[in-house]
Amino acid sequence: MSDTKQQPPVNEPEKSHPAGAGKTRRDFLNEITLGALGIAGLGSAAVTYQFFSPNVLFEPPTTFRAGTPDLYPVHSVSFLQDQQVYIVRMPEGFYVVSAVCTHLGCITQWKPEAEMIACPCHGSKFRTDGTKIEGPAPRPLPHFSVTLTPDGELLVDKLQTVKPTQVLKA
Repeated sequence: MSDTKQQPPVNEPEKSHPAGAGKTRRDFLNEITLGALGIAGLGSAAVTYQFFSPNVLFEPPTTFRAGTPDLYPVHSVSFLQDQQVYIVRMPEGFYVVSAVCTHLGCITQWKPEAEMIACPCHGSKFRTDGTKIEGPAPRPLPHFSVTLTPDGELLVDKLQTVKPTQVLKA
């Protein structure tokens, strides 16, 4: 007989999980932590990209050709939506009025039945020459420079405001 005592078997924890076995709490928390770090990394990458990307506003040019004078009948008000201006032709000649309300920058609308320009946002009303009739607008609509090019087209410069009395005779 031997002198060695038999020791009871030791239950060791399993080190690997057989296929289909549940995950431990530690595994679950590790996955959640890695997922949160991944989401935070993507978010910071997106913010960094936006910071370094140029913030460019694409606006229409400030100087543009508006066609030949015969496109505009006498006593007409023509709205050029892309340029946000009204081209007005009266017997005296042409003038160009801004379509942007001087109150809060809304785009105004030409009301032919009332022969006035009206702001749909807060109710300002203007005559065809841009003078204010009523409403909260603090100033009349500005007039822009309009000239005739050598090839006979109207050239509008929205960077150059002119007096309301300045009219292009054409």
